[in-house]
Amino acid sequence: MTNRRVLWQGLILILILILGLLVLGCSKKSEPGGEGADSNGDRPERRFLSIGTAPPGGAFFVVGSAIAEVIGVHTKSLGWQVSAEATKGTQENLRRLDSMEIDLALANAAISFFAVRGQEKWEKEYPIRTVMTLAPNIAFFITPDSTGIKSIADLKGRRVVMGPAGAGFEHFIKPILAAHGLSYDDIKVLNDTQGGAVGLLADGAADAAFLGGAVPTASITQACASQSIHFVPFEPQAMDGLVAQFPFFARETIPALTYRGQTEPFDCLNVGNMTLVTSAEVDDETVYRVTKTLFEHAAEVVAKHPAGKAINAKNVIRDTGTPFHSGAIRYFKEAGIWPADRE
Repeated sequence: MTNRRVLWQGLILILILILGLLVLGCSKKSEPGGEGADSNGDRPERRFLSIGTAPPGGAFFVVGSAIAEVIGVHTKSLGWQVSAEATKGTQENLRRLDSMEIDLALANAAISFFAVRGQEKWEKEYPIRTVMTLAPNIAFFITPDSTGIKSIADLKGRRVVMGPAGAGFEHFIKPILAAHGLSYDDIKVLNDTQGGAVGLLADGAADAAFLGGAVPTASITQACASQSIHFVPFEPQAMDGLVAQFPFFARETIPALTYRGQTEPFDCLNVGNMTLVTSAEVDDETVYRVTKTLFEHAAEVVAKHPAGKAINAKNVIRDTGTPFHSGAIRYFKEAGIWPADRE
């Protein structure tokens, strides 16, 4: 009896060991790090990436949300979770990138240009780097025909809406005014959103407004629908000088009939592309993967907002004066679109 008891105890112990090994093997397969793990067999590291945009209602927030969604979908297997965050816009975004509160951001190229150089109101040189150049920001002064304003010089002493307070419009408006012989102090500056500016023009509370974005711009369409509007022209020589002096400016032409009452093409300026930027402190591998994902899945961004069409081989590498991140350059070289003369 004793030998039988010992035999049974031994068999039970062996069965317990076999069951334990089976359970352990199954648990490894069901966890990240088993069959669902990455190529190294390691558990994906969960990462949370935040993209700063701007207040809801504008293109920055919509485009930033589209970018976050596309990156998130295609990096989910890596453990990435990507979200768009509403902010006050470019100036806040750049400061939060510097303090590493966010990982990526949308920014106006003109504002970034001065931030990386510590010029204008920037108290230091901010280590901002471009990931890719996105859609152009085509903007200009408009005024009701009734004001009698025909040129930028005529804006002197008049009430002009220059964007929301703190948005940083002065970074590109100041050079424009200077090129036409005016200073910012020559204007009676009003601050409001683009929608608010249209209301002020309609009420006669403002004489002109600086409006723009992607073409057609909703605020300009709205203004033209409610009254007869004059597009204040840029002087050709002034535009040439601005483009030569600042890399964020570029000449553009709005086709005739884009807006109600606009019977002729209108020559104007791209006053600073929407750009995707990051901090120089963000590691190369993260920026490389973000760049690769967006460029190779640009059609998915386009499906969410037309500005995604700017994610193309010619535009994404446009130099607007803010250095590109080395991780982005690495991908653009790999894709064969980085110019050899920009080594």
